[in-house]
Amino acid sequence: MSVVLGWDIGGAHLKLALVRDGAVVAARQMPSPLWLGLDRLAAALDEALSPWPTADRHAVTMTAELADLFPDRASGVRAILDAVTRRVPARSVRVYANDGSLISAAEAAAAPERVASANWHAAAALAARRVRDGLLVDIGSTTTDLVPVRRGRVAAQGADDAGRLARDELVYRGVVRTPVMALASHVRLAGARVGVAAELFATSADVFRLTGQLPADADQQPTADGRGKSLAESRARLARMVGRDAASAEDAVWDGLARQLAAQLLRELVAAARRVAAGAAVPATATVIGAGVGRFLAAALAERLGRPYRSYASVIPADGEVAAIAADCAPAAAVALLGAPSSAARSRATAAASSGAARPPLVSAERNPRKSGAKGSSVGKSAAASDPASPASSRRSRANARKRARLSGGR
Repeated sequence: MSVVLGWDIGGAHLKLALVRDGAVVAARQMPSPLWLGLDRLAAALDEALSPWPTADRHAVTMTAELADLFPDRASGVRAILDAVTRRVPARSVRVYANDGSLISAAEAAAAPERVASANWHAAAALAARRVRDGLLVDIGSTTTDLVPVRRGRVAAQGADDAGRLARDELVYRGVVRTPVMALASHVRLAGARVGVAAELFATSADVFRLTGQLPADADQQPTADGRGKSLAESRARLARMVGRDAASAEDAVWDGLARQLAAQLLRELVAAARRVAAGAAVPATATVIGAGVGRFLAAALAERLGRPYRSYASVIPADGEVAAIAADCAPAAAVALLGAPSSAARSRATAAASSGAARPPLVSAERNPRKSGAKGSSVGKSAAASDPASPASSRRSRANARKRARLSGGR
């Protein structure tokens, strides 16, 4: 039996996926605000490792090297690898490179440009094993990856953050941490065009909390003002973006403003997806594969593009509930599966593809939207309904999920 632990080390979150004998049996995301100090990553690594069984291998990918804690990305890569190899044997560590290979920690430290921010490639490489032509749309708390897949291969034109930003394959927008001022410079309010303050008064978490779309466990970061995450507090932050107090208008006004901002983000992502798909000649009928905690937007994007949609959860060999969490942490799950012994991974993937079944998970988890009473957006509901991590599916699985054991400190 082989046990592989996949790590996706980001600047805001640490994501992990545990693969046993070729199947994902557990996955987890936890906050790790690296910009506050390297000790935050150390604490997250220690907390993450404590309840997990000992792994034979550790497959690592990262984006945290871009954090402004480090003087440059090469220094970041080396500091992150040092933090990992202080906690697990260096000989058990393999780091995902942007050419799809898994290299030793020493090789990665010697050539940091090969492994810096390569997590998107791992997620797409796994998807390419199951989808011949498609567009991976991984929407997280901070960024969105748009990765074309052609003829079973990753067909991205950009190889690093700079190249991908230049081609819209990386869009620095997400559903939790993005400042509202980055979503729009002006909005419509009470029939008038109103400017948006260039201040960090509110974030996209407030927007999607008010639309009712934000899964409760997706937002693991503090709010912009350090206050709570109730609907009333989100409305207060959003009202401040247009120079007003929430009490100056009915709740419906601020909820409508949230829907307007959500629609603006979706339009931006749809436009980027069109450019990426056209650049890689992705067929018009090719599937959108939605990953990340914001994949409810990927489902809506697919509907706008007139493309079929499937959740990344369907790409992962795992129990349905675990697959939904693993889809939140797609690069961690992908790098763990890609780092598993190939024969076990192939046999498990083949079994999952033919039967849709996988062995029972070590731990299960579910993604429930915050029960806020907010009126949710209807955009993309038909596509999202088939996503095992969608709100409807989460509600259906809640009774079963409560019966299963949960990992201490999980989502």
